[in-house]
Amino acid sequence: MLTLSQIKEKSSKRLTNLHPIVRSAATALIERCYKLNISILITQGLRTIAEQDALYAQGRTKPGAIVTNARGGYSYHNYGLAVDFALLLPSGSSVSWDMCRDGNNNQIADWQEVVREAKTLGFEWGGDWTSFKDYPHFQMTFGLTLTQLRAGGKPSISAVEAAYKIINRKVEEELKSEVIAVVKVNGVKIADGVLEKGITYVPVRVIAEALGAQVGYNSATRTVEITSIH
Repeated sequence: MLTLSQIKEKSSKRLTNLHPIVRSAATALIERCYKLNISILITQGLRTIAEQDALYAQGRTKPGAIVTNARGGYSYHNYGLAVDFALLLPSGSSVSWDMCRDGNNNQIADWQEVVREAKTLGFEWGGDWTSFKDYPHFQMTFGLTLTQLRAGGKPSISAVEAAYKIINRKVEEELKSEVIAVVKVNGVKIADGVLEKGITYVPVRVIAEALGAQVGYNSATRTVEITSIH
């Protein structure tokens, strides 16, 4: 079986240009599904207008089956607000769109388990649409219509903050179910960490700031930078 790091790496290129909160939610989805013994692959993230038009032409002016009713600019993929997924098979070299597959043998279809986890993270599922259901599709609209996005609209700060709270709430719920280790700096408790296989996990910002350091994040290189304050 592939490790979580290997599974995340397979999706990394498709997550790069997503809106940061959508990228965070998609990453959390991969992690949460892994804990359920379900491996998923993000098969589509940001889709350019040209790519969307080419996909729209499939089954119309180009060979193939019709897979979308959305022209360029009429899909949340075009704004980095949507992802598509597939079930990653144990070999790691192929995927499945079998919605009845029960790879973890818990009598619940893996697909439905992924959908359930995605919804708890704030995603809207294309399988709930009344017409042209899109079963591999998840999106976050932040209350914006496609018309607003085409006009240059961006998710508001309050909408993004609300989305982050949903994701963080799920993380906090998971922490409560894990073995907790109290983390202290100079005798003062600063956080509850997760103790797993002898390793204590705790948010890096909490530790750094307690030691008088500053923490920054470089989204381009996906690097956490800790700087001592002299």
